[in-house]
Amino acid sequence: MSNTEYQFNDFLDFLGKVCSEHTSFVMEIHEILLKKDCKVKITSTKAYPFQIAYTMPKTRKGILNFYLRKKGLKVRITLVDPAKHSDILNRLPESMVQQIDKKDACRKIVEGCECLDNCIGFDFHIGETHYTKCRFYCFQFDVDAESIPFFFELLESELKERPTAQ
Repeated sequence: MSNTEYQFNDFLDFLGKVCSEHTSFVMEIHEILLKKDCKVKITSTKAYPFQIAYTMPKTRKGILNFYLRKKGLKVRITLVDPAKHSDILNRLPESMVQQIDKKDACRKIVEGCECLDNCIGFDFHIGETHYTKCRFYCFQFDVDAESIPFFFELLESELKERPTAQ
């Protein structure tokens, strides 16, 4: 068993203690991304006892991250172009839209100055609302029963876009 597999098992153990109802969701996403030959990196920080980052095999660009805290599980989906997923974004539950709304605006788009790690930001609409958000945290959400189907939809849609986007 590799070190990553041990770390993933530790993550699942912690997940079981914090929010066991999401274990099957995590396992299903994990299997989908491994089948796409995504690379897995597991780390921890003070803020997040477990962070799991999945990157695309050839480009090494991130596609999805799990963040596990004592408060619960978060997922960040990295979209290359949110406009290509507008049909899904327009159907997001209000709780997910509110989480997007709370994220910081991209300073590069709004103020013309440097944002995080050379962020070029996202400029997109959900319904009639226009968003200019930092690309690094824009699509980071709390995991709950209502949001899980949308994570699968966004991930599947993004995986279809990646060959043409990169």
